[in-house]
Amino acid sequence: MKKSSFLDGQMLIAMPGMSDPRFDRSVIFMCAHSDNGAMGIIVNKRAPMISFSELLERLDIMPQESRIKLPDDVQSMLVQFGGPVEPGRGFVLHTSDYFSADTSLPIDERVALTATLDILRAIAGGQGPRRSLLALGYAGWAPGQLEDEIQRNGWLSCAADEDLLFGSDLDSKYVGALHKIGVDPAMLSSQAGHA
Repeated sequence: MKKSSFLDGQMLIAMPGMSDPRFDRSVIFMCAHSDNGAMGIIVNKRAPMISFSELLERLDIMPQESRIKLPDDVQSMLVQFGGPVEPGRGFVLHTSDYFSADTSLPIDERVALTATLDILRAIAGGQGPRRSLLALGYAGWAPGQLEDEIQRNGWLSCAADEDLLFGSDLDSKYVGALHKIGVDPAMLSSQAGHA
């Protein structure tokens, strides 16, 4: 497979034929894709029953009495379901204006991934990236698995943009991603076809 066919920094859009219900109507930002497999973060599903401020409290980053001091945009930040792999582990996708040489993984020139508590402290303290998304868990594929799912009409892909990636209206991301590539969701079929 040529490097140009890898999907790093792209968005995957689950098709109606997706057989895994955990990915139903998912939009996934691809963090890594190579001959060794693939890893991405679902960007349009909320993690059940936890807010960002509650997570900060559970991780002893900020006690409950300090929550009132959080900036409004931090106080209202969503914790998202990033995927079914390691659902207890946190990942922060963020604009590359925040970067830690030891802990941040650059995805492309605009987006990085950090999975340490330092970025949560920075966000809580108003020193974090311009835009970010906190997710618990990730989506992962073994070598060749994602390519097989794409061939079986499981996924479409589109270019990532900041609104698709970091926008707070999670419900609109699926339709927005489809519209970005000129697909009307009403015209989608769960049946795969080959000419």
